[in-house]
Amino acid sequence: MGMLYYKKYMKKGYEINEKDIDAVLRFLKVTDPENATPEMAIALLEELHTGVHELAHTDPEKLKEIFNELKRKKRVIN
Repeated sequence: MGMLYYKKYMKKGYEINEKDIDAVLRFLKVTDPENATPEMAIALLEELHTGVHELAHTDPEKLKEIFNELKRKKRVIN
C-alpha cells in the first residue's frame, strides 16, 4: 500500500511550495535558529525528497518499514 502511494506520488512529481517551506522554516526556528532561512528550508526539502526517491530504488522494503512506522505513530497520536 505504501509503495503504491509513493509511486503514484512520484509520477505526479513533487514541487516545493510556500506551505512546505513555511512548515520547515518553523521547524528550523525551533531546532536550529541560526540556520532558519528559506534557503535552508528549501535545501532540506530537496534533500529529503532525494533521499526518499533513492530509498525507493535501493531499499523499497526499508521505505515501506518507515511508512508503516509513521502510520503506527499517527494512530498512537490520534
